Amino acid sequence: MVRTDDARAAADIFIRLALDHALTQSAGHDPWRAVFAEWVRARTPRSRKVPAMSANTTDAESPVAYHPGSAEYDEHRVGFQLREQHQPALVVAARDADDVVAAVRHAAESCMPIAVQATGHGLANPLAGEGVLVSTRRMDSVDVDPGAGTAWVGAGARWRDVIEAAARYGLAPLSGSMPGVGAVSYTLGGGIGLMARRYGFAADHVTRLELVTVDGSLLTVSEHEEPDLFWALRGGGGSFGIVTALEIALMPVAKLVGGGLMFDLGETPDVVATWLHWTATMPPEMTSAMTTLEFSNRHMAHVQIAYLGSAAEADELVAPLRALKPAYDGLQEIPYRRSDTVFSEPDQPHAYVADNVLLRAIDEEHLRDAIATSAPGRSVPSIISVRHLGGALSTPPRVPNAVSHREAKYLLCAVAPTTKSNAASARALQEELLAGWSGTAVGSSPNFTLGRPDQRAAAELFDAERRDRLLQLARKYDPAGLLHPSFVIA
Repeated sequence: MVRTDDARAAADIFIRLALDHALTQSAGHDPWRAVFAEWVRARTPRSRKVPAMSANTTDAESPVAYHPGSAEYDEHRVGFQLREQHQPALVVAARDADDVVAAVRHAAESCMPIAVQATGHGLANPLAGEGVLVSTRRMDSVDVDPGAGTAWVGAGARWRDVIEAAARYGLAPLSGSMPGVGAVSYTLGGGIGLMARRYGFAADHVTRLELVTVDGSLLTVSEHEEPDLFWALRGGGGSFGIVTALEIALMPVAKLVGGGLMFDLGETPDVVATWLHWTATMPPEMTSAMTTLEFSNRHMAHVQIAYLGSAAEADELVAPLRALKPAYDGLQEIPYRRSDTVFSEPDQPHAYVADNVLLRAIDEEHLRDAIATSAPGRSVPSIISVRHLGGALSTPPRVPNAVSHREAKYLLCAVAPTTKSNAASARALQEELLAGWSGTAVGSSPNFTLGRPDQRAAAELFDAERRDRLLQLARKYDPAGLLHPSFVIA
């Protein structure tokens, strides 16, 4: 939708007035899903009130800018991550790229910090009493071109929106384990999804982007237009502007064999070694992970499986795991629309911290020690997740991008729900846990580094060559450092 020049000018003036005011005021069915949901609910402060996510809105709804104290302000600034939240001087609820241009232009003219948020899953660098938060929640359109096998995805669309739109044509996106995550922000961080070992990173399949830079320019970014930005945005994050939409390739996938096998580690401790050795024999069509946590004073392991092939083939491949007699077997052929059941992660907002390490290999005993931190009785409850990488993730795309550490074979992630009293302890525990893997670590993944905005992260997210190039581009396109991305380059 393109507005008339008069309408665009009116929106421009409105946001300028709102910014002026802000500057003045701001001076000074699946049992595993039930396991996760109960686990999060038990550890989320009940006094926290989370505004409901807004439904799709129409262009006729206005205003698009909100000040502190209004219900709309809180609705747009509060996201999935409740540990920290944006407290901007102004929220602009963008409806299209024109709104983003207007918000960015006037924020930059006033030297106000700028942040963007769709769902808020990866918030790590919140605005604190100043600046402009551009909420892209309303920009949730998804347009599928079945002939080209692509989707044009708005900045506010979640993976579930893309999955539903693509499924009508027997296609599927390279979405992640949680369909409620924002598709654009996920892809800017690389994107390790359910079909990752078969098709690679989501960022590898981006063909075009629309970007608003800090000077208010609206750019089309592709292999042949702004090639430096095309390289950087695919895996390098949001340090170069605000992506208002992107075009991604869709895969010819209508269904998969997916779900999970649950084990009580007290009764079946061998599942750790069995799964680890099993992964080394799997074809790229098999993407899997193991997640462990405490539930009802039991130490549980959930082996999550997504296989692109027939149910008979999957049965044969999974036989060594089933031989251990899981407490629950939810593996079955499902339409891709139901891909959320593979990991069955809870979708209610909560406070948490997470960190990760990418590994070239995993020592079995060392993994057991890591998993032990998720056992019952720990002072800081934790979830430990190990994802099997390799396959197509190891192969660079035809047009190079900023994704680093493709040699990693596994991703080890630690997640902990937090309160004000245990956040520091949770972070310290994660740092100690992951530091022990330095001998086989190759770095870390941007999308699994949650709630950690420190500068040390940049050195781990990218190899030196990519980091230096990203830093040069960040300084070129945001010389004043006004942008507040979810992870920082410098």
